[in-house]
Amino acid sequence: MLLTKHKTTNGSRWAVDGHFLPPSLNLGMLLEMPREKMFQALETLSEAEPASGAVLSVPKGEEEAPIDPHQEVWAAGVTYLRSRDARKAESTAADMYQKVYEAGRPEIFSKSIGWRVSGNGAPIRIRKDSKWNVPEPELVLVINRHNEIVGYCAGNDVSSRDIEGENPLYLPQAKIYNGSCALGHGILLCEPDEIKDIPIRLKIQRADETIFDGEANTSSMKRTFTELVEFLTRELDFPRGVFLMTGTCLVPEDLTLQSDDLVLIQVGKLKIENHVRS
Repeated sequence: MLLTKHKTTNGSRWAVDGHFLPPSLNLGMLLEMPREKMFQALETLSEAEPASGAVLSVPKGEEEAPIDPHQEVWAAGVTYLRSRDARKAESTAADMYQKVYEAGRPEIFSKSIGWRVSGNGAPIRIRKDSKWNVPEPELVLVINRHNEIVGYCAGNDVSSRDIEGENPLYLPQAKIYNGSCALGHGILLCEPDEIKDIPIRLKIQRADETIFDGEANTSSMKRTFTELVEFLTRELDFPRGVFLMTGTCLVPEDLTLQSDDLVLIQVGKLKIENHVRS
C-alpha cells in the first residue's frame, strides 16, 4: 500500500493507493494503531474518490511531504562505510567517525519537525554561511507508537559538510535549518522483512547537465534497521509515530550544491526531486 498526502481546497488529505481516506484521518492517528490493525483499517477506510497524483510517478507539487506537521524526523549517521570515509575526509576529528562506525551505540540525532519538511517538487535549501553543501539520499523508516516499522519513504538529509567538518559539535547547525529535510513522495507500507536490499540512487543536474549519478544499496549498511529503531525508542516515546533517516550510502566528492540545481533521489520505487534554493 502507498500512503500519499495531498493539498485540497479543504486542506490536506491522505490517500491510500490512489484513493482518498476520510478527511478527519491523519497519519498520526494511523500510527497510534499496531501495525496489523493499521493495515486492516486502511483496507476498509479507502473511499471511492480518486486522489490525483497518488501514484508512483507524480507530477511536481501535487502532493505534500508525507508527514503530519508535529511529527518528528530523526536521523542516524555513519551507518555505511562510505559515510564513515567521507566524514573522516572532511573532519578535523577524523578518528571520532571511525569510533562511531565501530561502536555498539549508533549516532542518532534530531533532524526536523514535520512542518519544516519539503515534499516532492518543493525547494530544498543550502546555508548561506556554508561553502560545501551536499544532498544525502536515505531510506527513511516510518515507525508507529508501538516501535514497529510500518514502511518507508525516500529522504534527503541535506547537509553542510564544511560546518560539521570544522567541529563535530556543530552537527546541529550543519544538519538542521530551513529546507534541509525532504521526504517523499509517499510512504510505502510493508512488513519489516520486505525492507532489505533496497537500491538507492542519487542524480544531480545543473543547467540540464548531469554532474553526479550514483547508485548503492541498503545491503551495505553496517547496522540493522531494528537496531536503529531500538536505540531511537529506548528512552523516547513517540505517541503519534516517528520518521527515522537511516544514513547515506552516496556522498558526492568535490561537489557542492548550487542554487537551481535539481536533486533527484530514488529509494526502491519511491522518487523525490527538489530544486535547490539558497
